[in-house]
Amino acid sequence: MKSDHMSEPDRKLADGTSPSSPGELFRRLETLGIAATTVDHPAVFTVDEAKALRGTVTGRHTKNLFLRNKKGGMWLVVCLADREIHLQTLAARLGAGRFSFGSPDRLMKFLGVTPGAVTPFAVVNDTGGHVRVVLDEALLAGDVLNFHPLVNTKTTSIRPDDLVCFLVSENHTAEIVELASRVRS
Repeated sequence: MKSDHMSEPDRKLADGTSPSSPGELFRRLETLGIAATTVDHPAVFTVDEAKALRGTVTGRHTKNLFLRNKKGGMWLVVCLADREIHLQTLAARLGAGRFSFGSPDRLMKFLGVTPGAVTPFAVVNDTGGHVRVVLDEALLAGDVLNFHPLVNTKTTSIRPDDLVCFLVSENHTAEIVELASRVRS
């Protein structure tokens, strides 16, 4: 696994361009008329590490899984942080065959982020539409959702309908799936 501090040549998308920055993402959200608030914090790499922030960041917390199948198809699964996902069951449900986690290199190449910073906002970097987005239906029932804005040293809060609007604007209409809370990985 590569270091979380990739060198500049490693921080390139499939088309050879550099990934968007958080500032570029925020300007995109503003252009779309999407209200978002962002807080800075120490880097977090896992859901468990992010739990320490929950006292200062209100709203529903999430986890984001970058997955691939043997044929090279890629999915970004966005769910509530407490969901336990059974990859085999999810893959069968989505008709994907068998899932495994995408490599850090693939993650950078197609979504322009590093492990620990996986987020639905990263579709801004997938201009080729290579990654399918799957949203946990329960996400849409909350008032505020929290995601990293392309880096894991910030958390951005956004309304669920604005997330859907953003995804559609980036040509990544999400598949909405009910993910049971007691499914294991």
